[in-house]
Amino acid sequence: MNAANPEEEVVAELARAGVVPVTTVQNTDQVHETCQALLRGGVSCIEIAFRSPAAAAALAQACEVEGMVVGAGTVLSPQQAHAAAEAGAKFAVAPGTNDEVVRTCQQLGLPFFPGVATPSEIEHARALGLSTVKVFPASTLGGTAFLRAVSATYPDVGFIPTGGISADNLGEYLAVPSVVACGGSWLVKGQLLDEGRFDEVERLASEARACVA
Repeated sequence: MNAANPEEEVVAELARAGVVPVTTVQNTDQVHETCQALLRGGVSCIEIAFRSPAAAAALAQACEVEGMVVGAGTVLSPQQAHAAAEAGAKFAVAPGTNDEVVRTCQQLGLPFFPGVATPSEIEHARALGLSTVKVFPASTLGGTAFLRAVSATYPDVGFIPTGGISADNLGEYLAVPSVVACGGSWLVKGQLLDEGRFDEVERLASEARACVA
């Protein structure tokens, strides 16, 4: 990726994918096959959440899979931001906006997409120099109606809605011009990975890609 502007490159990659599969990895043995299944289905990115002790190792393994853009999710502390960068993550995401984490990621050169849920939080993120943010929990906040409303006020901001998104409504979210991509766990649910149903992960990825214009 272009070191001069890694955030722009990552945003472009996520926009091409249209969907960001979000998973919590308990068993690192699942990582390679999960990434390969997503790639076969046409989805070239994944977000691995810091919700298990295996997160950093899982991130490092995913980063070894050629063609995958790997992000760290639920990054709630500077320590996790450092761990994500050391593992090779290309971006980081969080459910809220923590100024200390924002500053750490900026120092690391790690694109960070923190969560927002109100216009005031969007303005705060903009004041911190951020131009792309996660909207969480998207469906609870009003879904596409909320996104269209805030997009009109903040046309310079890109949104990554997450929470309550599925194959059934993915297309509706992607139809909102300000939406960069949608985060979703339905493609890589823990049960699917535990059962080794990587063919189903591939099918779900293909189905999601069909919704991307």
